[in-house]
Amino acid sequence: MNRYHLEMGAALTLYTLVLIASVVASRHFLDAHLLLRSAVALAPMIPAGLMCWAIVRNLRRLDEMHLRIQFEALGFAFAASALLTFSYGFLENIGAPHIPWTCVWPVMAAMWILGLQIARRRYQ
Repeated sequence: MNRYHLEMGAALTLYTLVLIASVVASRHFLDAHLLLRSAVALAPMIPAGLMCWAIVRNLRRLDEMHLRIQFEALGFAFAASALLTFSYGFLENIGAPHIPWTCVWPVMAAMWILGLQIARRRYQ
């Protein structure tokens, strides 16, 4: 297992644990001050930042070819995620059920994976 997988795995594990603790704690702090409830709700963003850090560190370790593949995949993911989320936003205007903002990141991740598949195939 390479260094990136260890860093990302640790960050994802920590994120999962903090997220669960945050959701459970939020139920116990319903009457607490807004600052405390905000801190508890945002606590999962700390390990999410570690995931971001792991991704950036991994990108810095890549050679030029792999960096180009990632760049193309991220460009695709950015554009495709924007198209999908905006399209669904317009559908919400005509009665489609509301989807929370927390669903945007999984869309971005899926588009990144799809973009990687497209870019990798191009350079085979």
